[in-house]
Amino acid sequence: MSEDNEDLPLDETSESQDDETPAFDEGEEQLDLSEHVEPIDPLEEAIERAEKAEKEIAYKDAEIQNVRKRLMAEKSSLIQYGGMGLARRMIPILNDVDRALSQVEDSDETAVAQGLRLLRNKLWRELEADGIKSIEAKGQEFDPTTMAAIPTLPASEQFPAGQVIDVLEPGYMYKERVLRAARVVVATE
Repeated sequence: MSEDNEDLPLDETSESQDDETPAFDEGEEQLDLSEHVEPIDPLEEAIERAEKAEKEIAYKDAEIQNVRKRLMAEKSSLIQYGGMGLARRMIPILNDVDRALSQVEDSDETAVAQGLRLLRNKLWRELEADGIKSIEAKGQEFDPTTMAAIPTLPASEQFPAGQVIDVLEPGYMYKERVLRAARVVVATE
């Protein structure tokens, strides 16, 4: 024993030795684990690996098919809505021509008035041919997906709540998508 343990009573020295690794009695039986391990048949192991590989291949194949479908859908959408940018840039020009025509009387047959009408009609026909439609809003029920309510006015007998009273700026659809929402005045309660 060490010198530190000499001063301690016999009971205390036995407690300090509890932290040490216990010795095994040679009388205890020890299990031999080598007897319980079964050898793995190489054929079975190969079959398991092949099945696992087949599952991974099927998973990867399905993933590739999903990517192809998604890419085809994106490509189709790009083709279908590819002209949307140009149409979005042409709408303000159409609105400018409409504002100019609003200053011209219907009976005016000058060359400038006729030129403005011709320009407006040609521009509108080309936009319509590409899939542009005007959003009909005045007198309709307010639809937040195609309209933006700028000011609101109290409802009356003539205009019930939720109905569009006036259109401040026309809205347009490009095929099935909103190109520009119509800015409208709506009756509210």
